[in-house]
Amino acid sequence: MHRELDDTPQGLGKAGDTAGLSALISRATRAGKGLPPVERWNPPFCGDLDMEIRADGTWFYLGTPIGRMPLVQLFSTVLRKDEDGKTYLVTPVERVGIRVVDAPFVAVEMNVSGQGSERVVTFRTNVGDVVEAGPSHPLRFVDEDETGGLKPYVLVRGRLEALVARPVMYELVEFGEEIEISGVPMFAVRSQGEIYPIMPAEKLRRLSA
Repeated sequence: MHRELDDTPQGLGKAGDTAGLSALISRATRAGKGLPPVERWNPPFCGDLDMEIRADGTWFYLGTPIGRMPLVQLFSTVLRKDEDGKTYLVTPVERVGIRVVDAPFVAVEMNVSGQGSERVVTFRTNVGDVVEAGPSHPLRFVDEDETGGLKPYVLVRGRLEALVARPVMYELVEFGEEIEISGVPMFAVRSQGEIYPIMPAEKLRRLSA
């Protein structure tokens, strides 16, 4: 095996349980020293892992939900979404693919401070990330065709996004306002001086009628 993991007979793709995965990732990333620089690592692809993040943010390994939040938080620190659109667990020596049903994270709490152009919308994710919507963490809104509703996402890091949970979305739209964008009146929200359009104001009026 690669030098960094010489003290273990297994790699990420061969670990038989979450405890084994946790031990490998802890050694490879020197856990406890902040987020590892996964964007700078270029390890070889070592296959897919039977791990899935469901739409509600629950992590499954070998078909069983991972009930220990510290493990989920540890795994979340080595997630990376690449240009191929796939999501991986990445260490300095290995890259293994996992399945993500929607977004890898869920924004479960929101705080709003300031008014108008000074407003700042801050989100907390289910794994403990705290991000302020703005230039570095933009919001986007996607039409949900099957329900006719909206799904908001906020960029957390790299290409990894958090789906804004529905109760939080309802809080968010309370701060929406009508703003003209490129000559079109839009229902939108502001954060850190940025404007994030939700839908045309005319469409909102139709839905509210």
